[in-house]
Amino acid sequence: MSLINKEISDFSTDAYIGDAFKTISKKDILGKWAVFFFYPADFTFVCPTELEDLANSYEAFKKIGCEIYSVSCDTHFVHKAWHDASDTIKKIRFPMLGDPTGAIARDFDVLIEAAGTAERGSFIINPQGKIVAYEVIEGSVGRNAAELLRRVEAAQFVAEHGSEVCPANWHPGARTLKPGIDLVGKI
Repeated sequence: MSLINKEISDFSTDAYIGDAFKTISKKDILGKWAVFFFYPADFTFVCPTELEDLANSYEAFKKIGCEIYSVSCDTHFVHKAWHDASDTIKKIRFPMLGDPTGAIARDFDVLIEAAGTAERGSFIINPQGKIVAYEVIEGSVGRNAAELLRRVEAAQFVAEHGSEVCPANWHPGARTLKPGIDLVGKI
């Protein structure tokens, strides 16, 4: 079953952000674009490479009005310990959500119940709190922040220009397609 257009459920959880603990809830997500970036666990191998890539692109996400929320089934205390122990993770400025009960991962259908961890899932959430794009991949394959940023930009463009669609490899400023015109051979 597809999660496209599913509204995320109410939640409230503790996060580690900016050397402090903060409670983040659904109301903090609404009204802006967001990425929920699920990963299996802190203190692992592939996860820090992904999170560093995302941290290096964070300003580009903020520039387009999109907040990033990394999520694992660790607690916010474990996030802080990892941040304090790793020069790579110290680069992170976005909220690191703790999900020790797996409630958020379960809502996004990425919880691996038997392991108590999350799959690698990237979800783009629109300002109304609905999932407009997502990708879930096998745990040993890292994701690419530049491609995720491109997808957010495309989703934002489509939301603003509903009569146009973005072809493969589209980037802001590139040509779009107009269904009903371009699809009948007038490309």
